[in-house]
Amino acid sequence: MTVIAVKTKAEQQLVAQFAEVADRLPGAGWVKDARRAAIGAFAASGLPHRRIEEWKYTDLRTLLKEAFPPVAGKPAHFGTEVLETALGPDFAKLNCHRYVFVNGAFLAAASSPLIAKAAGHHIATVAEAFSQPGFEWLQQSGERAPQADADPLLALNTAFATDGAILRVDTGVTVELPIHLIFVSTSTKPAAVATLNLIRIEKDARATILESHVGLHGPARQANSVVRLNVGEGANVQHLKLTAEGTQAAHLATWVVDVETGATYNAFQMTESVALARHQHFVTFKGEGAAFTFNAAFLGRGNSHIDTTMVIDHAVPGCTSRETVKGVLDNTARGIFQGKVIVRPDAQKSDGKQMAKALLLSPNAEFDSKPELEIYADDVICGHGSTAAELDGDQVFYLRARGIPEPQARALLIEAFVAETIDAIESESIREAFRARLAAWLAGGGA
Repeated sequence: MTVIAVKTKAEQQLVAQFAEVADRLPGAGWVKDARRAAIGAFAASGLPHRRIEEWKYTDLRTLLKEAFPPVAGKPAHFGTEVLETALGPDFAKLNCHRYVFVNGAFLAAASSPLIAKAAGHHIATVAEAFSQPGFEWLQQSGERAPQADADPLLALNTAFATDGAILRVDTGVTVELPIHLIFVSTSTKPAAVATLNLIRIEKDARATILESHVGLHGPARQANSVVRLNVGEGANVQHLKLTAEGTQAAHLATWVVDVETGATYNAFQMTESVALARHQHFVTFKGEGAAFTFNAAFLGRGNSHIDTTMVIDHAVPGCTSRETVKGVLDNTARGIFQGKVIVRPDAQKSDGKQMAKALLLSPNAEFDSKPELEIYADDVICGHGSTAAELDGDQVFYLRARGIPEPQARALLIEAFVAETIDAIESESIREAFRARLAAWLAGGGA
């Protein structure tokens, strides 16, 4: 019997909302059982709060005053012009396999043909797979199936997820074009959406996966996004993400990633001026000789609260991890970086380094950084660092002395500060698309 521990208005609303929509959510049998178990786990724990160490700086019990109801259906009209407005022209024109989810539901009319096997990669929708218990990909991706995880965001996602992508790339296959998963919010009133992506890249395969979470200007919205990804032995995966759902949006996201022997996993994410963002990353090395590189840029103004929290688990010997996070904070924006590197007793020859830097454009901006090393092996190379600073006045003066107006001088220096993270992106077209987003943000007053 579940003991109900929820106390706040938002917690009570979440439990009540599940009871209202449970019968309409996709899936039967074991899927419904998993959903019920997940909401029970959430009811027992409630929203995370500051007394939980990893949530010290992002107290959801305080920040989430209200839980919005699940979004109701696709828009009556959604054309290419709507997608371009939400994504921006550079992201909209990328040459890629494109799969679009609007208000938490797959929209075939705006997507590439959704076929079971195309050039070595298989893709289906979560709603489709959950409605067919014998669906082949779901059986083969059993370890990626939703469960009532201990983490409250994962539990809520398991309970409420309506759709997303199930993707598998075959052994040895190189997917030449990026796979672009686009999640668009168009609701005209406050609403919430939960999406789930299950991805498996098989042995020696190569793929670039781009996530875009965007929204049209409108009311407050809440999103819960989960990616469960397995990077197979010797595989190479580029995983990139844009979060730009609007200045009234709350975006709660979790990546759970397993990296197998000799695999390479390179990740990047950019977050722009959302009201609240919490990006959780749980990366576990499952095989020796694997490498993980993570770069991130967060751009906050107004009252933005942007949290990047990571746990990198060196569970086996001889793996390498690198994390570089850079933030630009204006007005009363707040940025958080929490990065924990765990080196297990048998994980000798581990190499882990992390660096977090913030550029504070206002005396009222705040950056909280808590890098951690938890090392149980003796033959390792690990380190971390963190800095926060204002723009260098001498550099601004140098540029102004050469005829560059102060706003442009400040924008050039900010762009140069962030550029290190963007330049790590392999794809030139995607790299330029992120640069364009940065330039647009700066032009909007971020300098």
